[in-house]
Amino acid sequence: TMNTLHILQKQLAKFNTDRDWDQFHCPRNLAMSLCVEASELLECFLWTKDDDVIPERKYQDLNDEVADILICLLNFCEKTHIDLEAAFEQKLKKNALKYPVEKARGSCAKYD
Repeated sequence: TMNTLHILQKQLAKFNTDRDWDQFHCPRNLAMSLCVEASELLECFLWTKDDDVIPERKYQDLNDEVADILICLLNFCEKTHIDLEAAFEQKLKKNALKYPVEKARGSCAKYD
């Protein structure tokens, strides 16, 4: 069965093919666009405080920016043949070994 990420990636590939955008999608450009979109998400919080309530009107901006980030990431994975689901699972396993619950719970301190 196809997972949700695979389905989204197929939809996005068709969207890009229909517009002949694949010619612009080299890994370097896609990595840069991912950083730009992540910065636009960060911009939504510019000049706010940690305890500020996010106004309802800002939620559409946040939705748009996280969608742009996912689009860029899926395009990057498509172009570089990265299985995002497998990469996620592998990284989570590595992080579980690197940050065992008994050492990491409730702490943001970096340790070796």
